[in-house]
Amino acid sequence: MILLFTFVLATTAAVAFGGAVRRAAPAVGAVVPPRADRWHEQPTPTMGGVAIAAATVIGFLIVMVKPDILPWFDTWMPVPLAALAMFVVGILDDRLQLSPLAKLVSSLIVGAFFVFALARSQPDALASWQTMVAIVFFAGMCHAVNLLDNMDGLAAGVAFVAGAFLAVLMFDPLGPALVVLLVALCGSLLGFLYWNHSRAKLFMGDCGSLFIGALLAGCALVPIFTARESDLEPALVALLIFVVPLFDTAFVLVLRRAAGRPATRGGTDHVSHRLVSLGFSDRSAVRILYLLGLLGGVTAWSVKVAGVESMFPLAALFAVVVTLVGIYLARVPAYNAQDFVALQKSSFAPFLKDLTFRWHAGQVMLDLVLISACYYFAYRLRFEGESLETFMPYFSASLPVIVGVKLASLYVSGLYQRSWETFGLRDLTAVLRGVGLGSVLSVLVAAYFYRFEGFSRLVFILDFMLLTAAVTATRASFRTMNLVAATRNKRSHRVVVYGAGAFGQLLVREMRANQDWSLNPVAFIDDNPLKSRRWIEGVPVRGGIDVLERTLAEFGADEVILSTPLIDEALERRIRSICNTHAKSVRRFHMSIQ
Repeated sequence: MILLFTFVLATTAAVAFGGAVRRAAPAVGAVVPPRADRWHEQPTPTMGGVAIAAATVIGFLIVMVKPDILPWFDTWMPVPLAALAMFVVGILDDRLQLSPLAKLVSSLIVGAFFVFALARSQPDALASWQTMVAIVFFAGMCHAVNLLDNMDGLAAGVAFVAGAFLAVLMFDPLGPALVVLLVALCGSLLGFLYWNHSRAKLFMGDCGSLFIGALLAGCALVPIFTARESDLEPALVALLIFVVPLFDTAFVLVLRRAAGRPATRGGTDHVSHRLVSLGFSDRSAVRILYLLGLLGGVTAWSVKVAGVESMFPLAALFAVVVTLVGIYLARVPAYNAQDFVALQKSSFAPFLKDLTFRWHAGQVMLDLVLISACYYFAYRLRFEGESLETFMPYFSASLPVIVGVKLASLYVSGLYQRSWETFGLRDLTAVLRGVGLGSVLSVLVAAYFYRFEGFSRLVFILDFMLLTAAVTATRASFRTMNLVAATRNKRSHRVVVYGAGAFGQLLVREMRANQDWSLNPVAFIDDNPLKSRRWIEGVPVRGGIDVLERTLAEFGADEVILSTPLIDEALERRIRSICNTHAKSVRRFHMSIQ
């Protein structure tokens, strides 16, 4: 009940304070004008972080009236104090425009004092390297949330998801006081989103992003401090919960460095911006990152419930998915060609070019992870309890040679010479050939070295199925992402293709593959009743000429393309008449060999 009251109180306070800050900001010059490296198009009041911090503090003060929470309040007081210190740094930056170096030094100083204060409450001192990592993590999270604040509603929504998962999954080690603090933060973020969702009427400013980052980082470090030195669970859970800000920060810093751009130079080159460049609306881009944060939280939940040892392969696979998304988005144009002069002249350009655009080295490392994870999951599915403990030594002993023979099999199958963007049924045969050969060799290895003692035939069958699915999914990922981007592109013309035969299917495939065309096939029209109400190339066949008018309205189509030479003049005139009535253009597809 106390948590619900705190949440509602903080939400209400954030809405009220946000309105007050929005009205007062222009009077003190706290207005952000439109700029080339920003996403907004109108002058917008800023320093909404004042509302977030004030609402969080008001919600948190409820602990003062709960005697059972007060002892916890004293123990973890460094967390809100560090967040307020970063809030002050943000206020100074919003008003005085601190240099990036000044903000970095300030965050490291606050982080150092925070870690010192936190360590004093613990009976065992941290190792020196752990202390340094904790300080850097604190500062890094502050700037990660600051960098994430690049699109309406993004930073606040992602922080809301992260704060909620952190409060739920770390309830016991955090204690009542910090859980109340996180609930208050979530409430204030929800209230702030009333003003900050697209199109934003108020920005949080650096005072808001630094405050949020510091509070989340501080709360995440508490379970790490209280855990045993060998317990990796709190750190892994925190990394999964904060996947969006950490991923976006790493993505931007790596690509700016690769492009020869200063890391501190702002720009529309974040993950969210590249999603919009693919054709998603800004709201859709923000929702995609919300979903990524939710997936990270769910993965963290699985690690928390089942343990690191059981769910580490799942966490590794999630990291693979995030990496694939990053590699795909890195190919989306975000800089002018001149910005890559430094990259093209650098000594490591050939390596980067191969890793980024040909993926040979990346594919091998990816497959190494997939092979290990699938082999482990096969054991987990086959055995449980004491049986699992009995057979795990055989897994550990055989893993190196299994990885070796399977990598060799995938290489021999020719899989590494296949393009990810055009992955299809013919490429699937290479996957089956490579994975199948690897499974056969694995069985022979187990029989030769171990006489098959300690091994299960079902393990190798499960491993074959899992690895086939994993390799196929990763290879088909780029084609799938191209398809999603093409179908969700708001700037593309929505096309109805007349004729679902060979030419029509070829045309649809080329539309999907060639993004320069900016054409999105939404439906087929075909007079053959046998094709009606079917899906061809992922596009629905709606029927014949009689449903053309209804199809244009249903799918909001912009034009019709006649794909087949079998359409005679009379039918073409009828099609053009219907399209002219609805102001839709008509074009004919021609294919010839000169």
